[in-house]
Amino acid sequence: MIRFNCDYSEGAHEKVLEKLIASNREQTQGYGVDPYSMEAKKLIKQLCGKEDADVHFLVGGTQANLTVISAGLRPYQGVIAADTGHIHVHETGAIEACGHKILALSSEDGKITARQIEDCCRAHREDMDREHTVQPKMVYISQSTELGTVYSKEELSEISSVCRKNGLFLFMDGARLGYALAALDGTLTFQDLARLCDVFYIGGTKVGALFGEAVVIVHPSLKEDFRYLIKQKGGMLAKGRLLGLQFLALLEDGLYMEISRHADRLARQLREAFREVGVTFLVENTTNQLFPVLPDRVLEEWKEKYSFAYQKRIDEEHSAVRVCTSWATRQEDVDLLIEDMKKVWEEL
Repeated sequence: MIRFNCDYSEGAHEKVLEKLIASNREQTQGYGVDPYSMEAKKLIKQLCGKEDADVHFLVGGTQANLTVISAGLRPYQGVIAADTGHIHVHETGAIEACGHKILALSSEDGKITARQIEDCCRAHREDMDREHTVQPKMVYISQSTELGTVYSKEELSEISSVCRKNGLFLFMDGARLGYALAALDGTLTFQDLARLCDVFYIGGTKVGALFGEAVVIVHPSLKEDFRYLIKQKGGMLAKGRLLGLQFLALLEDGLYMEISRHADRLARQLREAFREVGVTFLVENTTNQLFPVLPDRVLEEWKEKYSFAYQKRIDEEHSAVRVCTSWATRQEDVDLLIEDMKKVWEEL
């Protein structure tokens, strides 16, 4: 079985494992205050051009989302997100379980716009009975989005401006940040993110690490007592050095972007091959996720050989699936899928 269903099927990049093995017998302090974690935090601050930023390593994306949102909201406040957003559709109500409502905005491509955010804030502000409704206080966006699309620097700048105008925190989920930055080809940087966002995270779980996300906090009010919340929300790892070591391996020599470009490049090959045989897509994107609309008979024929993630039914004979490449995807597996694709479409 060749798995294209997600980008976290494999373990970790070999350089990550090498660093973990080399330090395996060392004794260090726990909970992320070890020398390796301190070094990784320093490196991330340098990459972001923000020496006054706070950096915290959490065990996973759901814990990062939950902890950041809890840090920013009072009990009567909610978080604006796309209706396709991960916190809205794929985290088992984790945010709602903490007493915060997700204010979902409609989206066809996984993104929301500055205009939508402005309209949401205006509607609340102009409501004469607004104290009976949830107050928007944070905006959650994913980069790249759950549909593989990316926010350009211009779009992010517009959203940041609207958030600051309306007193909202801007929080970027960066679970797939490497793939987004690689797709944007240098037009958006870590320094841009630190300038435009109040808080964001650099994803590790889906981009070469065994697990873990690096949360970067820029806004002063979100920094206060954040470690208390990490512990309370289940995001703090006792053997914290395991997280710091992984981000050192990924970031110190440009490995993070190198492996992200690899995934995007292979996804581009698949995207072009699908287009050549006439396949359409649920949404157009440029990152490591693609969403082809395929005949059900083809999916049935391939089910023992390839694994894709089912997305939605399109009509009686077609379904949209998610096809993911990752930092570890092999060229030969992509070549095999392209070869099988061409054979099948010749027979259709």
